[in-house]
Amino acid sequence: MRAQSSTWVDVMGRAIAILSGSAAVGRPFATFSHAVARFWHELTRDAVRPYRPERHYMRGAGPAWRAKHGQ
Repeated sequence: MRAQSSTWVDVMGRAIAILSGSAAVGRPFATFSHAVARFWHELTRDAVRPYRPERHYMRGAGPAWRAKHGQ
């Protein structure tokens, strides 16, 4: 009976740790895998991002063009 009681406490302790956000307590490689996933995301983010022309759109001629063409 005593062994079952300590097992129940261990299970409840892990459940509380997972629910409270400190899930890395029961999984020693959780932070490592999170770091690898973040690195992979940063590495591939620019490679798969589509071209967005509205980010490069210029509204008319600038001051250098006006100075050169006299307008």
